[in-house]
Amino acid sequence: MTVSEMQLRDALDSLKGTGVRITPQRHAILEFLVGSMSHPTADDIYKALEGKFPNMSVATVYNNLRVFREVGLVKELTYGDSSSRFDFVTTDHYHAICQDCGKIVDFHYPGLDEVEHLASHVTGFKVNNHRMEVYGSCQDCSEKKEAH
Repeated sequence: MTVSEMQLRDALDSLKGTGVRITPQRHAILEFLVGSMSHPTADDIYKALEGKFPNMSVATVYNNLRVFREVGLVKELTYGDSSSRFDFVTTDHYHAICQDCGKIVDFHYPGLDEVEHLASHVTGFKVNNHRMEVYGSCQDCSEKKEAH
């Protein structure tokens, strides 16, 4: 069994444990998220699955993503005006975002694990979580710029 198959099985078990019914659409959306490293939008997911589920609407995708978010299986990444992107939650990680094409790449930096403790100590806040992003140009966009 591959890592993504195990992640999907665990995610489905988590949903069942919260009393969420596993519909074919819900299963397909979750499977797409587990296999996707591209941080898709709801529209991306809809377009990828519409051939398999012609009666599924974008609203169905959004509703399922909301359910997944509420049970902690996905994180909704919001960036200003653009559509939210959805990230299947496996571990704490950060994002590098291309300002040219919008590509998002995960990275982990263990040194930041203590940032919540430090922020709590300095501010007196009870910190629940944090998010960090770095912005720049991905390798593909950088190479395109250099070619011109």
